[in-house]
Amino acid sequence: MFSKVLIANRGEIAVRVIRACKEMGISTVAVYSELDRDALHVRLADEAFALGGQTAAESYINAEKLLDVIKQSGAEAVHPGYGFFSENSDFAKAITEMGVTFIGPGPAAIDVMGDKISARLAAEKVEVYGVPGTTELITDPQQIIDFGKEHGYPIAIKAAYGGGGRGMKVVEDADSAAAALESAQREALAYFGRDECYMERYLTRPRHVEVQVLADSHGNCVYLGTRDCSAQRRHQKLIEEAPAAEIPADIIAQMGEAAVRVAKGCDYVNAGTVEFLYEDGGFYYLEMNTRLQVEHCVTELVTGVDLVEMQLRVAAGEALPFAQDDVRIDGHAFEVRINCEDVAGGRFLPSPGKITKLRLPSGYGVRWDGGYEEGDEISQFYDNLAGKLCVWAKDRPTAIARMIRALEEMEIDGVATTIPADLAILRHPDFAAFEHSTKWVESDLDLTGVNSKPAGAVVAEDGETKVRRDVDVEVNGKKFAVSMWVPESAAAPVAAGSGAAKAKPRRSSGGGAAAAAGSGTLTAPMQGTIVKVTVAEGDEVAEGDTICVLEAMKMENAITADKAGKVAKLSVEAGQSVGSGDVLAVIE
Repeated sequence: MFSKVLIANRGEIAVRVIRACKEMGISTVAVYSELDRDALHVRLADEAFALGGQTAAESYINAEKLLDVIKQSGAEAVHPGYGFFSENSDFAKAITEMGVTFIGPGPAAIDVMGDKISARLAAEKVEVYGVPGTTELITDPQQIIDFGKEHGYPIAIKAAYGGGGRGMKVVEDADSAAAALESAQREALAYFGRDECYMERYLTRPRHVEVQVLADSHGNCVYLGTRDCSAQRRHQKLIEEAPAAEIPADIIAQMGEAAVRVAKGCDYVNAGTVEFLYEDGGFYYLEMNTRLQVEHCVTELVTGVDLVEMQLRVAAGEALPFAQDDVRIDGHAFEVRINCEDVAGGRFLPSPGKITKLRLPSGYGVRWDGGYEEGDEISQFYDNLAGKLCVWAKDRPTAIARMIRALEEMEIDGVATTIPADLAILRHPDFAAFEHSTKWVESDLDLTGVNSKPAGAVVAEDGETKVRRDVDVEVNGKKFAVSMWVPESAAAPVAAGSGAAKAKPRRSSGGGAAAAAGSGTLTAPMQGTIVKVTVAEGDEVAEGDTICVLEAMKMENAITADKAGKVAKLSVEAGQSVGSGDVLAVIE
């Protein structure tokens, strides 16, 4: 077994790997950017090395810096987590050539499965088939239009070297092909370092079902049940569960066997996930993720297998300690991703900031995998996942009730989170009856009026900063918890002997809250970077036209005109950083 492992990642997955290593007596090495100097994964590791920089490109996906730290630290192995370099064969090769073990599949398997096009071909060789799609990269929007003429719309454009919904765009018609391709390529490049894309037919109401596989270097390969990850927004998962319910046992067995065939077909070693789309009794191969998944926790809860421990043991050359017949599925588990986003009626706007309060739920069957503690900062430069709340119970209805209770018990202030949307999903009869699909959250679930808990301060029309104060009141002897927004001067404590001096009102540096609908003054809903501007001053625009595209936390957000008129003022350009509330454009 290894004596020292470097974790080439950050956030909750780095924390998860560090904890597994500590339990096995393995020394851990963390790496960090300038913004993560005091992060939780740095505080927990035995050693930590600075990468410098702020963005992922300057730090966590700077191969030269990482390879230098590996040499300095003397680490015998590297765990890549997920995202970043986890599916980068060049990085895996470079590590291997140094005599250091990559805790994941070999470079050849990453090359085959990391490229989603060659992955389709590899799956077809073992008679596992996907939905109609291309096996060539998209270089021109006309390819999308031609595919649509043959197979129909909608069409999914996907990052050839990515996953997790990043770089994925849905094309509804020929007119939107060019813009969708351009946006997909930008996101893919920002998140995976490569912008190649391919396409496939987009199913109408599928369920997203995953099969967890585990393979060793001795020829053994097993599947550890299934996960259902159909509750998604923007093709990114909100809630995952294991096992996938309401699917016939013979179909589940066929999926598992197909997943093992795919893994063996590319000589796969270590943990991996084979993904399928399930619709109307049939299933289609989607892709293989050559890494540990964000949602691996639910598989651990229903199988009793520590997947990170198995990754480490397999990478060290050990054989799997169990066979397929030994795998048992017990009970039901859910994972809710606590993303720092304002639900905002279904718009899901990124919400970076400092976590000023964090109270975690507990109790029987509750697990928290987090990457932050109270006082830590959620940066706009990284993924906005604060952590994952997981529950286990004897059956699915009990697990739903337990998760609702745990979410109601959880308190997080300073940033907005997706918890209100998670509760809306879990309480909905469609979800309880398993009548949802990958498109259900965006097409069927009504999130009108569902907003995340306000964070920080707001500025009133008179310029006085108002802050939230939570107070308890009693009415006829009954206690009520009440949230009040009061002027900061009234809420501020008064020092002894100072009298009742009033604090000077302060204005937001960003120019206040977003403009009212139809005002024509467009403001940034969050901190981020302008990646594209689609108009110029003097242009005539219609209501709903895209004015610019704002990227925050690796997600693109179109800023659209709230009324028709002329662009009288344009305050931004591509590449410019903006703060929440900054005026982007004015339409008259």
